[in-house]
Amino acid sequence: MSSIIRIEFPPAQQAPARGGEGGLIDLSPQRHDLSPQRHPAPGRSRLNGWLLRAAAPAAILLAWQLASSFGFVAVEVLPSPADIVAAFAELIRLGDLQAALPVSLGRAVAGLAIGGTTGLALGLFAGLWRIGEGLFDAPLQMLRTIPFIALVPLFITWFGIDELAKLMVIIAATIFPMYLNTYAGVRGVDPKLIEAASIFGLSHRQAAWHVILPTALPSILVGLRYASGAALLALVVAEQINARSGIGYILNNANMNQRSDIIIAGILVYAALGIAIDLLMRLLEHLALPWRPKLALA
Repeated sequence: MSSIIRIEFPPAQQAPARGGEGGLIDLSPQRHDLSPQRHPAPGRSRLNGWLLRAAAPAAILLAWQLASSFGFVAVEVLPSPADIVAAFAELIRLGDLQAALPVSLGRAVAGLAIGGTTGLALGLFAGLWRIGEGLFDAPLQMLRTIPFIALVPLFITWFGIDELAKLMVIIAATIFPMYLNTYAGVRGVDPKLIEAASIFGLSHRQAAWHVILPTALPSILVGLRYASGAALLALVVAEQINARSGIGYILNNANMNQRSDIIIAGILVYAALGIAIDLLMRLLEHLALPWRPKLALA
């Protein structure tokens, strides 16, 4: 009979579990007295953001009022915020501001509609067709370097000093931002998307409608936002051309009467219109592009 040799190995040493002797070893990462990280509520974070935004303007207004109250700045040079608020109340009481706002907004909206539509059409034509690029891109790239303010004397010579000249100034200011962003958006479409559209059997018109235009829409909306801001800037210039109504008319009368408080009040009305138009464009972008992520570093 063959003998059986038994080999005995020493028992393996088991590391004691963190909870006691024997058992399984807990390899999960341990946290030593670390309190859970707390994030502020969304509503509170938003409130803190608004307070931070309002802190600097409030400090400037306070310093401005103190400088005027203690006589560091002459009232004739720069009226105090209290005087400007009183000028606003005077304009509202007399009804001048209520009558001027619709006129100025009508000019800005009409010029933006005509100039923006023209720039959009030219940008699509130059972006989608080579013949359009050859016809319009080079002339428009040269004309956009000319400040629209420099065209005011020429427009007065061509169109007179009535409403048409004011409208043409706004149109000239809004065409180029809309054209440039539309053209860049169309030409910036990924060629692989167009190739995929052709593989799926889409015609050129279907590819333009279902692929190119939706992809270029963010750039087009950016162009509309820039054009709306340019329309407001051009409105300020246009209403200095023999204005008989609108905010520019109020500013001209205040200048002749040396009412610097009303002049600053009118400038602040232009600023408020700019903020309102920008918020409207942001809302339009949010509604038209709900899929676009909002990225921020902090």
